[in-house]
Amino acid sequence: MINLKTAFRGCAVTAVLATAPLAANAQNFVNVLTGGTSGVYYPLGVGLANIYGENIEGVRTQVQSTKASVENLNLLQDGRGELAFALGDSVALAWEGNADVGFPVKLDRLRGIAAIYPNYIQIVASSESGITDFAGLKGKSLSVGAPASGTELNARAIFGAMDMSYDDLGKVEYLPFAESVELIKNRQLDATLQSAGLGVASIRDLASSLPLNVVAVPADVAATLGAPYVAATIPAGTYDGQTADVSTVAVSNFLVTHEGVTDEVAYQMTKLLFENLDTLEASHKAAAQIKLENALSGMPIPLHPGAERFYREQGMIN
Repeated sequence: MINLKTAFRGCAVTAVLATAPLAANAQNFVNVLTGGTSGVYYPLGVGLANIYGENIEGVRTQVQSTKASVENLNLLQDGRGELAFALGDSVALAWEGNADVGFPVKLDRLRGIAAIYPNYIQIVASSESGITDFAGLKGKSLSVGAPASGTELNARAIFGAMDMSYDDLGKVEYLPFAESVELIKNRQLDATLQSAGLGVASIRDLASSLPLNVVAVPADVAATLGAPYVAATIPAGTYDGQTADVSTVAVSNFLVTHEGVTDEVAYQMTKLLFENLDTLEASHKAAAQIKLENALSGMPIPLHPGAERFYREQGMIN
């Protein structure tokens, strides 16, 4: 029997997950590429890996914590993962081969599984920072996410739409969610921009620790940016102390695979996703926003033939 800890010691950042018993003749391995452990991708990835490990015969699963979208897509292209979470704009840029954002060549091996839940751009600032609106970020310190992550690409786009740039800030930090929160707690950072599902653990943690202002992104920013961005609302009560709805923009997340994954495994990954949404919601409530009817909305890359088979069975494509 293969010792997973030994076999995958070389992975940059790996995480523990439950798997089905290892079949001696197992031919398939599903490494699920997620994001930081304090985000939404990671708990959902663990949930999916458990579902797949328990239900796909002969498949072993593992979850890998990464810097999220950009890294995930490059890993998929290199065959170093079988399923990845990624933001829609990152997927589109990867398919184009946009070198400026971290894709030196067209990532032509990528294949789509499903559109899932939307990421909401969530900007929160400590109340003592005095930041109450987007313009108030000028001269202040802000973490915009890990370098060249999907979150950081979102931040660049939004600043551009607001006729601002990072140069308007007092200081820019390029940190994952959890590290950004710790700096705010320690009064070393004023604000953090996080692109994630509603109720992301990092902001919930921060809101339970000190008073926050949830900073609005004006609705017209979505119109300026265009697809895949849409106007959205962070409902009152999403975080402790948030007493009013806050406008923002959102962008869809996608599950992506690559052409080297077998049709049967891709079919099962797609089918089991939608057959187990209640179970997945127990991993994170963002899964409540995953709907079969939206699975093909805005898909920026070709579907994997295995996923295509599932949607054909559902009558969603001819």
